[in-house]
Amino acid sequence: MGPNGEQVGIVRVEDALRLADEAGLDLVEVAPTARPPVCKLMDFGKFKYESDMKAREARKNQTNTILKEIRFRLKIDPHDYGTKKGHVERFLKAGDKVKVMIMFRGREQSRPEMGFRLLQRLAEDVADLGSVESSPRQDGRNMVMVIGPHKKKAEAKAEERRRKDAEAAQPAQAPAEGGPADAAPDETAATAS
Repeated sequence: MGPNGEQVGIVRVEDALRLADEAGLDLVEVAPTARPPVCKLMDFGKFKYESDMKAREARKNQTNTILKEIRFRLKIDPHDYGTKKGHVERFLKAGDKVKVMIMFRGREQSRPEMGFRLLQRLAEDVADLGSVESSPRQDGRNMVMVIGPHKKKAEAKAEERRRKDAEAAQPAQAPAEGGPADAAPDETAATAS
């Protein structure tokens, strides 16, 4: 392929290298697995820079959901339950998933239905912020459940973060307004003191 994307056809490697040298460009193999391999005449440095910028934009726009973990005991005090429920709500509001774990000790292991009820109660208490992605399941001495934020709220949070980042970057890029007229009152105030 030529530098403007036009089809040149099947060309010997020596001829393609000569064409690239005459045009002051590089011969880049874009599809090595094709038969015959597809090569293009282009500025390789510019191509690499543009692909890096596209990758950076893709990373910037993706939402990062983090899996937070919170642990409960089967015999949890009501106040402690309220505190931990508050943590779960805060994580869900931030757009993060929460892995809720109940740890069983000794004879508590023979009563998994109590752990199931506790996890169901927590799921009902935070139902307005998130939904159960992985229902409660016994995992050795622990019972685990995953709660994920509602999609709309998670996307809204991500959009708000992007907007704040854009606003923070905008004043740094804006040219300084005003000129010598704005500086004059400051100078007179400084000389008067």
